[in-house]
Amino acid sequence: MYVKLERNLTQAVSRHLKASGADLDVAAEQPKDPKHGDLALPVAFALSKLLRKAPRLIAEQLASELPPIEGVAKIEVAGGGYLNVRFDRGAVGQSLLQGADLTADASTGKVIVEHTNINPNKAAHIGHLRNAILGDTFVRMLRASGRKVEVQNYIDNTGVQVADVVVGFHHLEKKSAAEVEVLCRSDKFDYLCWDLYARTSAFYTGNPEAVQWRRDTLHAIEHGGGELARLGHIVADAIVNCHLDTMWRLGILYDVLPRESEILHLQFWATAFEQLKQRGAVYLVEEGKNKGCWVMAAAHFRDDTTGEEGDDDAKVIVRSNGTVTYVGKDIAYQMWKFGLLGKDFHYKPLRTYPNGHVAWVATDEAWDGPSPGFGGGTEVYNVIDSRQSYLQDVVVAGLRALKFEQQADNSIHFSYEMVALSPRTCVELGIPLSEEDSKKAYVEVSGRKGLGVKADDLIDKLIEKARAEVDARHQDKPEAERAEVARRIAVGALRYFMLKFTRNTVIAFDLQEALSFEGETGPYVQYSAVRARNIFRKMEERGEQMPDFAALLNREAFARQLEFEPFWQLLLNAMKLDKALASALASGEPGHMAKYAFTLAQAFNAFYHDYPILKEENPEKRVFLLWLALYFRRQLEATLDILGIQAPDYM
Repeated sequence: MYVKLERNLTQAVSRHLKASGADLDVAAEQPKDPKHGDLALPVAFALSKLLRKAPRLIAEQLASELPPIEGVAKIEVAGGGYLNVRFDRGAVGQSLLQGADLTADASTGKVIVEHTNINPNKAAHIGHLRNAILGDTFVRMLRASGRKVEVQNYIDNTGVQVADVVVGFHHLEKKSAAEVEVLCRSDKFDYLCWDLYARTSAFYTGNPEAVQWRRDTLHAIEHGGGELARLGHIVADAIVNCHLDTMWRLGILYDVLPRESEILHLQFWATAFEQLKQRGAVYLVEEGKNKGCWVMAAAHFRDDTTGEEGDDDAKVIVRSNGTVTYVGKDIAYQMWKFGLLGKDFHYKPLRTYPNGHVAWVATDEAWDGPSPGFGGGTEVYNVIDSRQSYLQDVVVAGLRALKFEQQADNSIHFSYEMVALSPRTCVELGIPLSEEDSKKAYVEVSGRKGLGVKADDLIDKLIEKARAEVDARHQDKPEAERAEVARRIAVGALRYFMLKFTRNTVIAFDLQEALSFEGETGPYVQYSAVRARNIFRKMEERGEQMPDFAALLNREAFARQLEFEPFWQLLLNAMKLDKALASALASGEPGHMAKYAFTLAQAFNAFYHDYPILKEENPEKRVFLLWLALYFRRQLEATLDILGIQAPDYM
């Protein structure tokens, strides 16, 4: 609703100026002091340079000439030439009662968001959670704004990490593919692979000649034949299912899982490679350290290149042994996302989530049943950590070298920084610390070394701590009910903590801080939503029915109640959800939505404390306060839904 009012204003002023011969972009500002109105227009200052008149004189003329604007009650001239705008409070209240802010603007074009992308070789860890939560929340933001979104989770099932686990099973554990297939049906297979991956990495350190095992395994997996390739598929497929289980615990799901094996087997890369060669985007090196490699010149992806470049400055796309690098396959994958490759995967259903949503997986064999079409997006967001910025630049450079300029512009690296742990959280999770580490602000973790926090362990610990609080406060509630409340609090705590920081901030995750019911936390926002629900629960317990708001609150009633400035400011705060969403999307910062959720919760808690609604004796005011509480509740729950957080029944 707030965005609609702002748009009505700026568009009306723009039309008036254009009719007068001045074609200017008109932007509204938020006054720092509410006494100065609901919005302010500094347009007179820009016009003064064109018209060579004092801004205040221009503002006075504009204020007198502007036609009536929907939702606007008054426009005043202030200071040196500001136009201060006051909304029609009665009309705004009535519009909100009629559901004016419940619809999103429809947009054309599909957005593809690729996130999670965990190597399918071991259990997910805390760093993967930041990726998945950021990606999932961004998807929810886009959908709330009316965009059509496709969620992809790319599976690198032919990479080094999978090969190392296969090496561990085959060479260190001496297990056959059939034996591993039995193992993967047991609980915690991803945990077993976590330990085996660390042991294999350590074995390479003491036995460098064993790295040849990795090379042989990689070759077998890429070409898809023999015992090692079968082992690779068994491991990767089983671990992917473990990851999907983990992410579903946080409410995260996917539309399609493209796999690297199909990028190779279905000749995606071969098709892209031919295009790159035909357009001179890559060339074959004849001598030097990159002899026999196909490379992309640094000029395609570096802005700071000066002087003459040698092959050492170029990025290897195909190695001298004919194997393609990660970035080469990523270029082919990015082309497919935009529908530029002229090829497609086959698909088959992978799983149906408890809510009925079907996740599909790419395959190289046609499936008998019908399958949806994927890819062909107009915008692509790749949620990948900031350490991969260079490789993402090369992928975009590949598109530009192929003359796909628009698609290159619409390829966005949605980057983020790493997640570490606070020392006290390490202690709580049983991670041994050196004296030096215990004094640090945060402790880094390493999956390759086997040092870190598995995602499921972290979720379990959060649920355990939340459950202790719930049990202490609500012993009389049913067991299953308390378990669900604890789960929602734990997931809310985790998601909010991962979202409240800007993406370029290194996070030091802290269990106690995340679960706190006070301050900028998920449980604090959830508690506000529970409080809002409790108002109406108490009404039911007293045998009272919900008022007929439409019959009891008309424009005049809203105007009378909203004349009281604190009520108007509360409503303004609550109706800015669409503004917060637009700002978060424009900046690419889900953290802005988390911040809005916190300020909304603060506003509601102040309202709840200052105005005992059910004790209000004035009939009109009581109905209005109930409506305002209900509106707050809806806005809180809608904001939490965008953040992927559910409000529990009680706290």
